[in-house]
Amino acid sequence: MGVALVALGLVLVAEGLLYALAPWLVEDLLATLRAMTPGQRRLAGLLAVTVGLGLIVLGRMLGASLA
Repeated sequence: MGVALVALGLVLVAEGLLYALAPWLVEDLLATLRAMTPGQRRLAGLLAVTVGLGLIVLGRMLGASLA
């Protein structure tokens, strides 16, 4: 449970920094998402999941612990 809280905290910190330091990038991203078809958004989401899982596996291979 502790690892999940740390992961959620890191996501919120990253998103908060984006909104605080570069709010115009958020507007550009939303405009880009609006222009995409649902299939393109689905593919982008699957790509993000794949990259995220790859980073988790890489971290585990480099010795990071999830416990």
